[in-house]
Amino acid sequence: MRVVVVGLGVQGHKRRAVAGAEAVATVDPVNPEARYKRIEDVPLSAYDAALLCVPDGPKIELLTYLLSNRKHALVEKPLFAEKNEQLQALQRLAESNKVACYTAYNHRFEPHFVRMKEVLDSGRLGRIYSIRMFYGNGTARLVRDSAWRDRGAGVLPDLGSHLLDTLLFWLGRPVEGFRIHSARRFENRAFDHVAFGADGDPLIQCEVTLLSWRNHHTTDVLAEKGSAHIASLCKWGPSTFTERTRKLPSGRPEEDVLTLEQPDPTWALEYEHFRKLCETGANNIANDVWINRTLAELSRQALRDA
Repeated sequence: MRVVVVGLGVQGHKRRAVAGAEAVATVDPVNPEARYKRIEDVPLSAYDAALLCVPDGPKIELLTYLLSNRKHALVEKPLFAEKNEQLQALQRLAESNKVACYTAYNHRFEPHFVRMKEVLDSGRLGRIYSIRMFYGNGTARLVRDSAWRDRGAGVLPDLGSHLLDTLLFWLGRPVEGFRIHSARRFENRAFDHVAFGADGDPLIQCEVTLLSWRNHHTTDVLAEKGSAHIASLCKWGPSTFTERTRKLPSGRPEEDVLTLEQPDPTWALEYEHFRKLCETGANNIANDVWINRTLAELSRQALRDA
């Protein structure tokens, strides 16, 4: 497969490295390292797919161009639109032209996220009472100094989209009824710390922040027959998965603990997943429709209350 990398920032360089010899061209309007300034300048006969590592604004237009010309596309998360109808139009276009359109959420390939899904799907925890997730990094100053990132709802769509997609991955269904618990601007013009959740079954509690000076992720799943916990990601390692088996009527539970210290495997695994999608022309835009709608409503709540 021959791929074009569009956008040579941090993500673009990562995608190009993983694609290796399959990366036949690069596109960036300002980076002199790129061969082309516009995707339209790349001959259509020169490539089969594109990896879009660009800001949110041009994504819909770029995807429309690629899918219309029967090119597969991977686009960095999140995929937002002012109206969900725009996303649904992309879905119809991809399906009619039998090309893959994949929004990249690389945490689905994080080893402990995969293990959590296996535990939840097994049913051995029984009824799931609550899922609590924290996702934080220390990029508040970088975001504040960015010409395009410190705007709108800030950290909510940036990191919140990861948590929503993770819930889709683990539960296999959308969750409704999300509301903002707290949205703060401690250092930035846009929100740099947000808590939100859904008071359903299971109870969902999420917290995202740009003010965690050591990058960190935690998940706590509390359930009828035990619990499961994730501490950190491989890229920030060590990353630990703990499964506990409840002792009745009370007492210290049995624990199964696995700690990983390894390089981040998600980029290469996700690229292989995308290559397989290109064989079938599958897409995950239905996920984007729900994430877009949910984050739009949460953003409205946060900006209104602020």
